[in-house]
Amino acid sequence: MAPLESLNPDLSFKHWIASDLRFFREREGLSLAQLGQIVKASRHTVSNIEHARDAWNMNEDQAERLDRYLRLNGHFQRLVRYARTAHDPDWFAEYTKHEAKALEIRFYRLSLLPGLFQTPGYARALISGARFVQDIEAAVEDRMQRREVLTREDPPFVWVLLDESVLYRPVGGPEVMREQLAFLRDATDMRSVTIQITPQTTGYYMGLDGSFNSLTMESGGLTFVEAPGGGRLIQGTAELREFGVRWARIGASALPWDASRALILRAMERFE
Repeated sequence: MAPLESLNPDLSFKHWIASDLRFFREREGLSLAQLGQIVKASRHTVSNIEHARDAWNMNEDQAERLDRYLRLNGHFQRLVRYARTAHDPDWFAEYTKHEAKALEIRFYRLSLLPGLFQTPGYARALISGARFVQDIEAAVEDRMQRREVLTREDPPFVWVLLDESVLYRPVGGPEVMREQLAFLRDATDMRSVTIQITPQTTGYYMGLDGSFNSLTMESGGLTFVEAPGGGRLIQGTAELREFGVRWARIGASALPWDASRALILRAMERFE
């Protein structure tokens, strides 16, 4: 949640929409409830959008009604369209909030293991190697806390698709990789976890385009696409369905559960 005074329209489209919404509402002398009647939303929803809270984003219907009422020539509609495809430098903070509450989590990883399955040594090697974080141990601890979602009383179903190359990249050296792969092997025995590997012999498949995460929430689906320096949240659009197709096609190229587990064991032997 962002306090009004901390909104920075230059930081993200979400903050830009929140800031402009409040500006035009106050200019017109409208209360939250009155604006809610215009855009067909509750007072609470309008407040959430103005504060850039969590997943509360203005949708296209609300933007169209607001532009029509304020005679803004499509201003909010354009913001919403661009926000859907823009990269947000603060995307990860929002993602972790959703991950902790997800009913299902789907990871596809092309080059590195997802944070939810990283050991401290593997995470430390990645974080220190990036040379962006000052307090490395605090960052490692934060990442380890995320793993609690796997062992909670009602864990989400977690589906992991990995490119085989992830198993052989020597992040942190042989000892770190042995420990990491042992954790991954043990994770294949978790009731709520399914891990499948796409072998390097596959050749081209759709996953070579890049990694992504998909979450199933009570309120619907979300997909997060990572990128250097930012990321992108996708929800409620045709693009979300396209990522569903992408996931299915990558999965069609992956080995079954038992063969994937055997591949993890063989990879462990390479770090003996």
